[in-house]
Amino acid sequence: MKIGIIGAGHIGGTLARRLAALGHIVLVANSRGPETLDDLAAETGATAVTPREAVKDVDLIVLTIPEKNVPSLPHGLFADVPRALPVVDTGNYYPQQRDGRIAAIEDGLPESRWVERMIAHPVVKTFNTIYSLHLLENGRPQGTPGRIALPVAGDDPVAKAIVLDLVNDLGFDPVDAGGLDDSWRQQPGTPVYAADLDFAGVKKALADARPERTAQWKAG
Repeated sequence: MKIGIIGAGHIGGTLARRLAALGHIVLVANSRGPETLDDLAAETGATAVTPREAVKDVDLIVLTIPEKNVPSLPHGLFADVPRALPVVDTGNYYPQQRDGRIAAIEDGLPESRWVERMIAHPVVKTFNTIYSLHLLENGRPQGTPGRIALPVAGDDPVAKAIVLDLVNDLGFDPVDAGGLDDSWRQQPGTPVYAADLDFAGVKKALADARPERTAQWKAG
């Protein structure tokens, strides 16, 4: 596939490395300009581009930037992206640690539903529950006992199926976590977050999740 990645931090850089290694054509962009991504491009074989180039004529887009930066994306960035094209949101809301208060999320809107509204394009939520180093190093072949599983939430079954397959290709058991309104079950502070569980463990953790944010994950 031809994959555009917006964001070159820990998760974005890791996905650029892993996806390029799998043979995908990878375009990677950040807010500071392609020239700041020369080292990552040289290392991975990805192509450094602008955000607008990263969403043009691609098969899948990964949005992996801090929540506080989502409203600052170029105006209308996703306006010409086909509605059916999968957009993966890897983001987490860290109000105390990074993002500040986002009222809609504090009032109970799932993080990725908020992102979806901000960019005016459907999203599929995954890669938000795993540390970047583990995403880089801990993928295993399908069928490996104890293989780490990752929840995938989204409303479009076709887009979600594409993302589920991609998670598997990267070396992790994909778990269908329901629609985007259920994606709160994989937010920070829930049992699945950063837990590196197997398939059965992820299913149980999602079921055991509670919607109330703990104090660490709410705005002060």
